[in-house]
Amino acid sequence: MTITRIIDFPSFDESRNGVVVMVEPYSQTEQMQQVVYRILDANLDRAREGLRIIEEWCRFGLNNAQLTGECKRLRQEIAHWHTAELRAARDTPGDAGTELTHPQEEQRTSIKALLQANFCRVQEAMRVLEEYGKLHHSEMGKAFKQMRYQVYNLESNLLGYQRHQLLWRSRLYLVTSPSENLLTTVEAALKGGLTLLQYRDKTADDAIRLEQAKKLRQLCHLYGALFIINDRVDLALAVDADGVHLGQQDMPIDIARQLLGSHRLIGRSTTNFEEMQGAITEGADYIGVGPVYETPTKAGKPAAGLEYVSYAAKNCPIPWFAIGGIDANNINDVIDAGADRIAVVRSLMQAEQPTLVTQYLLSQMNRIKPES
Repeated sequence: MTITRIIDFPSFDESRNGVVVMVEPYSQTEQMQQVVYRILDANLDRAREGLRIIEEWCRFGLNNAQLTGECKRLRQEIAHWHTAELRAARDTPGDAGTELTHPQEEQRTSIKALLQANFCRVQEAMRVLEEYGKLHHSEMGKAFKQMRYQVYNLESNLLGYQRHQLLWRSRLYLVTSPSENLLTTVEAALKGGLTLLQYRDKTADDAIRLEQAKKLRQLCHLYGALFIINDRVDLALAVDADGVHLGQQDMPIDIARQLLGSHRLIGRSTTNFEEMQGAITEGADYIGVGPVYETPTKAGKPAAGLEYVSYAAKNCPIPWFAIGGIDANNINDVIDAGADRIAVVRSLMQAEQPTLVTQYLLSQMNRIKPES
């Protein structure tokens, strides 16, 4: 490729009666400079566009002024580097990449997928700007390295904020049990409005758990629901789950937090007042309160009873879910004791019509306390 420039040469030509225009090739150094300028211009646009898409969701989807302001600040800082000199190098008609597309770019399956795609877009653009910027300005590489890490933090904060918002809104929590119809049952519940699912299987080998967890995660994200893994922090990380649920004998919450990061959810099972306070002190995002009734899911464990539900209603400052033997026949007793969130296993996993049962349970919960 040869890049040329047009220069005005004020020589009078009687035969043409006009100014002679001379075409002079750029030097090799100037050619490379123009290429770098085009790369910087394209990626500055890409980074700003991606941030604007993220900013719109923070503003209108989450109504979060802090996250919106952070996006805007980053866009303005990028704009500082987008000089007229770089814009002048733009050559859209001559850009071989304008016609390139990928099937994944043609549709987005969810808001989360849209946000993740644009975070990747911004981060990749900033990495390019960090490297090529070093050829343009001594401070540009440093500036975009710092901004790239700020975008990583923004992504973590945004995903964490969305997860916590959905957790607070969730009224019904399905904990799975081994079933030949696992995926069918879960999808039916999701169609009924379920927004929080925990994958629990104590007997399957790791290969099966990994395969099932991947499929369940895809289903949950397709329907906009949170996906939690029981016990296994490693499995939660492997499938990019939204969090993990830990029993009293499982990994300490602070260790799990170090592994999972601040943007994922951690729940803890509790059976009494002391365990509740311990989970809150350790930094659990939510707790299970129960078993309210004796249940084969927790064979041999005595019921905590409705008294513990009432205590949680008055004293627990974080989201909590009454769990253990709850079904359509006793849900109103649990609600009367103070529960505004419940978790179930058999009443959905063994239901003939999981969608209808999900809708009924949610209607009972929302009758007492509508979703906010």
